[in-house]
Amino acid sequence: MSEEIFVRNCSPTIMGLKTANMFSCRFESRAEECHTLRTMNRQLSAKGLRVIPLRRHKGTTLVYLYRPSRLRRDLKDQTARQLLTDRGYHCENVNRCIARLIRRLQEEEGFPHEIGLFLGYPPEDVSGFIENKAEGCKCVGCWKVYGDEEKAKRTFNKYKECTRLCCSLAAKGCSMEQMAACF
Repeated sequence: MSEEIFVRNCSPTIMGLKTANMFSCRFESRAEECHTLRTMNRQLSAKGLRVIPLRRHKGTTLVYLYRPSRLRRDLKDQTARQLLTDRGYHCENVNRCIARLIRRLQEEEGFPHEIGLFLGYPPEDVSGFIENKAEGCKCVGCWKVYGDEEKAKRTFNKYKECTRLCCSLAAKGCSMEQMAACF
């Protein structure tokens, strides 16, 4: 797997605009997956990033790139804590929350709705998505918006511009590690 895949899918997280991104990827073998993710962690951990597999399903791996410090901050939000507590998470420990998310992903075919909290989505939008059964949102971008539509649109535009910039930098030979150093 190339860095290009990470850059294309995770630029807002690499550049510090977003808590996390995830994407599905095929690896030739479990050994290649372990080697690739281990290498990425060695390169990026000093930049405050971590990469882990969330789920292996039908030949693909769901890869999660995140900033642990931001995730800790995000999960301290009262709405986020309540949503997670209601679903069996122990919010005092981010690693336990991630372990619970991994279990939930293994138990379900789709995605548990609280996954948005692990991606840095506004808790009011995650809550709105759950309460409204994904209907009646104000707009759709990286997520369905139930709260502050204008703020969400500005955020979507920032993410899009960041991804465009990072893809351009990568095409010129800039590494993901170098991009993360800009943050």
